[in-house]
Amino acid sequence: MAIIDADCHVIETDHTWDYLDEADRHLKPQIVPSTTDPQKQFWLIDGTLKPRPFGTAATGAAREAMSGFSETTEAARKMDDIDARLAHMDELGVDVQVLYPTIYLTQISSKPAVDLALAKSYNRWMADIWRRSNGRLRWVAVPPLMTMDATLSELRIAKENGACGVFMRGFEGDRLLTDPYFFPLYDEASDLDMPICIHAGCGNPAFAELVAGEAYSGNKLPVLSAFHSLIFRGIPDQFPKLRFGFVEVAAQWLPYFITDLTRRLERDGKAMKGDPLGDNRMYVACQTNDDLPHILSYVGEDNLVIGSDYGHSDTSSELEALRRFKNSGEVDARVVDKILDDNPARLYGI
Repeated sequence: MAIIDADCHVIETDHTWDYLDEADRHLKPQIVPSTTDPQKQFWLIDGTLKPRPFGTAATGAAREAMSGFSETTEAARKMDDIDARLAHMDELGVDVQVLYPTIYLTQISSKPAVDLALAKSYNRWMADIWRRSNGRLRWVAVPPLMTMDATLSELRIAKENGACGVFMRGFEGDRLLTDPYFFPLYDEASDLDMPICIHAGCGNPAFAELVAGEAYSGNKLPVLSAFHSLIFRGIPDQFPKLRFGFVEVAAQWLPYFITDLTRRLERDGKAMKGDPLGDNRMYVACQTNDDLPHILSYVGEDNLVIGSDYGHSDTSSELEALRRFKNSGEVDARVVDKILDDNPARLYGI
């Protein structure tokens, strides 16, 4: 049985942008030190300072102990030493990691040209990492969503170079994920057998500003909203081959959301599907502190995955999550094997 870590991260570095097209070199983000705190740095992107995302440093022994962050190396987190990353995976008993970005947890730029140039560079950086990892480091592609034609082209290139999903946030610009604007993306992802991977974060600057300082609201609520609206609006029925992943929001909310959706659908003369996740081809990344027996009574055993959030040091991070889950005895070993292998393999098409 293989073990697939369904949610890991890379920390972008100056090298991430070395793949910019020659004509876009002037758009390369620059690392700028803080003038008030030597421990902080910023990305300067198109004249705007953006804090370098969390995961570049950890503060506090409790946080490091909780997440296992202190057991990772900066070179492994930033992919400066891919061999070290693979060796650490061997130590953790992990066969494959699925890599998500860090800087893209928020909108990187409001300008389509900048968004496109940086997304292309990021995706080519990740393709290079995949090639040098002998296929063990899979990744989700960042689509330049402000330029849909380019997005479709990027997906095709990414698929040929190890990408196993399409990165999205619960709110994208001023659109919800049910907006018909995204339907060409969903069609292309269906044809390419690539799932839409909705990760914690927010691509709507107005909402992010509204909840500034509220990490839960800013990062988790958009994903939960997307889950609810996608089912309520029947989007999975419109794209019957498309899979969806909901990542880094735990799974404890599932019973409530399924109960709420059932009532709302009934009120409109519709019915919730018998297997809410399976029939909609939706997968949710759980955490070791979820009440899995209770959750499994609502959603069954075929659509949960689990990830360690490797590379970060937040409340979703737990370096030993997969090993701890495998040895917990909380659920039947057969179900554990599904969550560690069969289910993520099906979600990501691995």
